[in-house]
Amino acid sequence: MRRIPRRPARMTLLLSASLLLAACGSLTQTKPATADEMRKRVVDDQVKMYTAQEPVTGPITFYEAAARALKYNLDYRLKLMESALASKIRDVSAYEMLPRLVESAGYTARNNDSGGTSIGIEDRTVSLRPSTSEERYHKLNSLGLSWSLLDFGVAYYRTQQKADQMLMADERRRKVEQNVLQDVRNAYWRALAAQRLRPQVDELLDRTRKALDAARQAQDKGLLPRQEILAYQRALLDSIQLLTVRRQDLELAQSELAALMSLPPGSPMVLEDTEEKGLPDMNVSEQKLETLALEHRPEIMEEWYRKRVNENDLNIAKAQLWPNVSLDVNTQYDSNAYLYNNTWNAIGLNVSINLLKLLQYPSLNEEQDAQAATDDMRRIALSMAILTQVRVGNLRYRLAREELNYADESLRVDRSLLDYAQAAKTTSLGSELEVIRAEGRYLLSRYQREAAYSDTQAAWGRLYNSIGFDVLPESVEKYDIKTLAQAIHQTVMATPQLRSDILEKAVPVPISASGPAATQ
Repeated sequence: MRRIPRRPARMTLLLSASLLLAACGSLTQTKPATADEMRKRVVDDQVKMYTAQEPVTGPITFYEAAARALKYNLDYRLKLMESALASKIRDVSAYEMLPRLVESAGYTARNNDSGGTSIGIEDRTVSLRPSTSEERYHKLNSLGLSWSLLDFGVAYYRTQQKADQMLMADERRRKVEQNVLQDVRNAYWRALAAQRLRPQVDELLDRTRKALDAARQAQDKGLLPRQEILAYQRALLDSIQLLTVRRQDLELAQSELAALMSLPPGSPMVLEDTEEKGLPDMNVSEQKLETLALEHRPEIMEEWYRKRVNENDLNIAKAQLWPNVSLDVNTQYDSNAYLYNNTWNAIGLNVSINLLKLLQYPSLNEEQDAQAATDDMRRIALSMAILTQVRVGNLRYRLAREELNYADESLRVDRSLLDYAQAAKTTSLGSELEVIRAEGRYLLSRYQREAAYSDTQAAWGRLYNSIGFDVLPESVEKYDIKTLAQAIHQTVMATPQLRSDILEKAVPVPISASGPAATQ
């Protein structure tokens, strides 16, 4: 018999192994992004940031700004996607509870016959000549249904976990909604104040600079006592500095609002300047507010669902301790001509248990108790923090309202002083300077009043947010800006059963007549 030379075979094997290793190495190599790829990524990301936005066609109301922020804010869109993804994962997980129904088909081939012979146990003599019962080439086909009690139990608890994780994602989406509305409320009223006062501030700054020049000339000419003119210049400089700081603070709000709405750079943004509406007078007991917050804050609900997820983890571990029952039903086909029956049905029932795993049961019970106690303590600690937020929010809202009333009174007094200065104005330099000083005080009071109103709105938003009230209804008919704005307005201002305890006592208090609507 001619033997095959071994060296070429070894060379072939080594060459094949080298090629396989080289191929595997090339698959694991990574390449850094090129400059063109980075530029393309930046352009694509910028397009996705501002694509498919409804254009701004007119002055933006508060609720339209909130609708734009909720629809186009990237953080909120990310939470929406995470919530939708969690729902899809839950749906996929539910199918894992179904039994397995497997259809398979195959073809087998070999280069020689299978089979064998037999020998006697005692005399070790061959009793049968070599024989085979299998063709070299034949086809296989089967359809089998299998079901396992353990797989079903694990899939059931996994599905419950996915459902709870979907609810957790939904609570995180609610939290982002509430935060977005609060951020919009904080920025909108400050941006509106900047829009109202910027022209007048620019004019006053120009006049103040001219007044400083006039004061310096008066000082040089000795028209007024030196101490008096220096004190006046000091007052003007203080006013300019304070007005400049206020203006910077308010103008930053416009950039914040544009960012919240994800407006493209350079887009015009004009806010609707309507008459201010009254703010709710919170006459509800703090205990009632705390109860509502504990019932509706999304963070607490998320912790509640997290506890159920952890419980199901331990339920899965316990399910793996119990006996497993599996059932298999299948039908087979084999084209092997040597078989007596080429088609047959089979059924099997199997019961199994790992006895050593039962030793884990006491430890699992202890872990379950410890996990439940930890989850409860985490939720209670969070609840205490939320109660503090409610108390602080309620206190800040009351203080902000008091500050707003004080600002209204200051504005009224400065308005009267300005009227008096203008009525007493003469041609003298001191009289002109007094009018400018009165105008400066009046404009600064308007700034302070606008800031106080913005702070009061922000305090109301924080209190509203601390209670955990929803921003949107459960279902929205359409998701265009107009429909979303109406839905937000109806949700915030409506009086469903959820808010009846608060809003039935929250009597809107009209803004003082000395407010901007009356003073402009």
